[in-house]
Amino acid sequence: MVRLVFAAVLGVAAVAQAQPSSPADKPGKPAVPPPARLPAVHDTLGLDGVPGTPKLDWLYDVPSPGDAAGKVVLHWFCAPRIAACTDDLARVIALRDAGRVYIVAYINGSKAEAKKLDPIRENEGVGRGTVAFGRGATRLMKDLGITGPASILVGIDGEVVRVTTSGAPADLDARDAAVKEAVSWIHEYVTITDGPREVQPGEKFELAITIKLAAWLKYSTRTPMEFDLTAPSDLKCDATRLRGDQIKVDGQRISARVTCSGPRGHYEARGELRFGYDASSGGGTGVGAQGYTWKFEIKP
Repeated sequence: MVRLVFAAVLGVAAVAQAQPSSPADKPGKPAVPPPARLPAVHDTLGLDGVPGTPKLDWLYDVPSPGDAAGKVVLHWFCAPRIAACTDDLARVIALRDAGRVYIVAYINGSKAEAKKLDPIRENEGVGRGTVAFGRGATRLMKDLGITGPASILVGIDGEVVRVTTSGAPADLDARDAAVKEAVSWIHEYVTITDGPREVQPGEKFELAITIKLAAWLKYSTRTPMEFDLTAPSDLKCDATRLRGDQIKVDGQRISARVTCSGPRGHYEARGELRFGYDASSGGGTGVGAQGYTWKFEIKP
């Protein structure tokens, strides 16, 4: 009986060894990626689109991180001979023209058909987006299960804000409103201040103002950094004007700080920090001027 069981086990092992291995089991052969799928709100989505996106042909350059920096991204899907796509095209162009929106369009059609649904419009939209067309776009939309118009809105932090798969006017109105709200949250910099509310007579204290630039910007070396403090004459400060190296630069932050002291009383002091910044990708430039008024009391 033992011999029969042992022989049966050997037979099964032999059959298993004789089975041909699948191509995916062969060492060194890459696994076939799963088909693309629509992301969900709060998913992270890069400028290159959803995972599993096939190779695409472009009317212009591939999507540009430099051009898209500091903008929300609208991945827009459409196809020829769909009336709702033609209607939505006008909306997408309006969003593009309002600024702070980078469009990546995918048109299920030929190059000629893509040009008719092109929201970039060649020189009209330089730096504002690009358009994919052809077999890759056709396959992508098939994998995603959409015909158009459809869109994926991504915030500047790379998080999906809204997914719209309907061409109904109410749904498109909601999408457009979401785009405008996302744009309203874009700021080149934020201001952080520090200073006391109360302090002892003769005690030294700091008045500080810090500017934190957005991640896609850097401080300009071509624009002087300047800080000026206007304060009552009773206050004794180690400086009322800071220039150049007196203003601390730490990555995306610049800080101006002065140390003061004074006799008993109620005080107001006003500081203003001026600076310039450039897009990290070499794009646009800007000049900032941020002021703040400190109100405090010096008392025993």
